[in-house]
Amino acid sequence: MDTVDLARLQFALTAGAHFLFVALTLGLATLVAAIQTRATFSRDPVHLRMTRFWGQLYIINYAMGIATGLVMEFQLGLSWSGLTEYAGNVFGSALAIETLVAFFVESTFLGLWIFGWDRLNRWVHLALIWVVTLTAYASAFWIMVANGFLQQPAGHVVDGGVLRLVDFGALVANPAAQIAFGHVMGGAMITGGFFVAGVSAYHLRKRTAEQDFFRKSLRIGVWVALPATFFTVTFGGLGFQTLQPTKAAAWSDDAARMAEAQAEMVAAHGPGDYLPPVGPVLAAGITMMVLWLVMTVVAGLSCLLVLFRPVVRRFRLWHWLLTLMIPVPFVTMLAGWMFREMGRQPWAVYGLLKTADAMSPVSAGQMRLSLIAFTTVYAVLIVVNYRLLARQARRGPEATSLGAPAVPALSF
Repeated sequence: MDTVDLARLQFALTAGAHFLFVALTLGLATLVAAIQTRATFSRDPVHLRMTRFWGQLYIINYAMGIATGLVMEFQLGLSWSGLTEYAGNVFGSALAIETLVAFFVESTFLGLWIFGWDRLNRWVHLALIWVVTLTAYASAFWIMVANGFLQQPAGHVVDGGVLRLVDFGALVANPAAQIAFGHVMGGAMITGGFFVAGVSAYHLRKRTAEQDFFRKSLRIGVWVALPATFFTVTFGGLGFQTLQPTKAAAWSDDAARMAEAQAEMVAAHGPGDYLPPVGPVLAAGITMMVLWLVMTVVAGLSCLLVLFRPVVRRFRLWHWLLTLMIPVPFVTMLAGWMFREMGRQPWAVYGLLKTADAMSPVSAGQMRLSLIAFTTVYAVLIVVNYRLLARQARRGPEATSLGAPAVPALSF
């Protein structure tokens, strides 16, 4: 692999891994906020305990997601200085807003929510988790604004060989960003719904004592997942209308259409190969669609089965299926992300800056060392996150420390 391929592989690994944390964080935050709303209005102790249990899993994933995000910021600056020098004045504005939203607003209110149990008014405490949820989506929105600019540049002019932002409204209203944000939002809800349903099914299969707790949780999970699949596919269909001509040609796998797209790019930008890799684009897109169909069928059948309480408690084959479905939304979202990003090649900023020109001046040896280092760090973070989530999920609500009464200090 040459230096550019190594750099692309490094970014794919780091951004893809971070994306896994983000998807679950967005989905779980919404579910926790909804469950706490029910608990606050009804004062139902079961829903209050559900808030604490699922909230603790959310906090674990959020903390590890922050760590992966920080590492990804470092590799972006180290490997892609050409991109920031050329286009940083435009898409960097969206990233700056995202940083303010994510690290200052969202993290601050999350800290207040974590340590505010039994210390703040219950309505104030409920408001905190909704602020956390809304700012999490705001953070994702600004990330998609930045990514949408890379996909379909808007709101800029070329000034002195670099891009300069002249229309912030056009940058924000970019259809490549708006539609993709809706698609990601729906995918996150699918991820959160299947995670809650899968963990609940695990406990129901194990015949744990918390049958009512996990029966209600499973019902919430599948009832969120099913409408989210239709929401997601709607925005996915709209997204095909914003495909770049070269990506659309590669997806069609039509030789004449690909030749036409290539000829248009050569006429506009000079000699070169402007078609994305057809095989990976097709494989990623087909994988995304097939898995979406699988999730829709499973969620639809599950919504029918949860209507029968004896089935929810005793249908072990269904419990096994839901537990095995936990990783499927993650794989689907990664396939969709690969379809979106690989289809943009060979451009870092479509039609303006090629990926090879966006790289930092580093050698292949330096990039190999960087790739090994970042891959090792991310592998450790993913394993740690999985083990923490799995251990806490298996232990159940009785082992939840979030919101537990403080142990009084010993006096002598």
